[in-house]
Amino acid sequence: MRVAVVSMYTPDHRDTRGCRRTRRVAEGLADAGHEVTWLCSQWWDGTDRSFRRNGVVYRGVTQGPAAGSFRSKLPFALRRVGPDVIHAAVSPPGHATTAATTGRLVRAPVVVDWWETHPTDATASGYRKAARKPTRVIAPSETARTSAREHGADGDDVIVVPESVDFGLVRGADVDDRTDLVYLRDPLDDDANVEAFLLALAELRDRDWRATVIGDGDGRGVAEQAAADLRIDDRVEFVGSLPPSKFVPILKGAHVCAQTATREPFADGLLWALAAGCVGIVQYQAGSSAHELVENADRGRRVTDPQELADAIVDCRDVPHLSVDETFAGFDHDAVLAEYVDAYETAQSSFGFL
Repeated sequence: MRVAVVSMYTPDHRDTRGCRRTRRVAEGLADAGHEVTWLCSQWWDGTDRSFRRNGVVYRGVTQGPAAGSFRSKLPFALRRVGPDVIHAAVSPPGHATTAATTGRLVRAPVVVDWWETHPTDATASGYRKAARKPTRVIAPSETARTSAREHGADGDDVIVVPESVDFGLVRGADVDDRTDLVYLRDPLDDDANVEAFLLALAELRDRDWRATVIGDGDGRGVAEQAAADLRIDDRVEFVGSLPPSKFVPILKGAHVCAQTATREPFADGLLWALAAGCVGIVQYQAGSSAHELVENADRGRRVTDPQELADAIVDCRDVPHLSVDETFAGFDHDAVLAEYVDAYETAQSSFGFL
């Protein structure tokens, strides 16, 4: 299958979780034998308009991020690729809309991956067009699916395809027992709300525990200061950003992972922790999908505030320790990639060219 990925930004321009999701899917498709071309703004040095990395051909539509120029040149770039299916990131939304319009001309269905709306994008009307024009919309969670529907997507045309983990890595990693409680989110930004986790820990200062916060970003300094103000900084370790090979052993040794973020299209850090056997405790937030991962999980809990979080941590002390939870094997990279391919084939079928 020839897949054209449309996203002006790559992680080399904008290292967001949405861009990382697009790259993981593109590289997974290429590794599975599909022909993948990523139409983006050029991020590599030199005069060559294309660049191959990890099986993906990156083709520079513009020399740098320029939303207007990218949109005007995109139809010509898509015609040159001649794709069987077009996978477009929802941000910037105008590019997804142009891809959808061009898809009809090149006779290829368009699947828009709706991670989340971005604050630097223009207007809500752009997202309404991006929601209504494609053949299918893919969302990482029911929360994101609701967002797409609120912007006008037909509910029957929105498919939930979650984030994924390397379950082989989870099974094979060593166990690092440095900590009992963990918070994992990268980036640690204004939405991370690490302070709620720290407030819960402060309620338990008379008990024996060690905690680790994994991730980095603008909110890390605020969180570290909060830990100091609460006089628990000697028991909370901030380790910064870590790759899965480094943080999975920590998760396998921990007993509880807490998730308190206020905005979360998909709680990928929590997913890694659940796969690694942690008990997942989620503070419910209207803008976060994290509660979806623990709603039907035996080793999951939902709370509403830091006091309830503290109580849940205590209640979970009698839950047996695990280092791998096989009930989350369906979130393995290969299994989720197959869901993307199914979504493409469904879009092709409804588009009328199979």
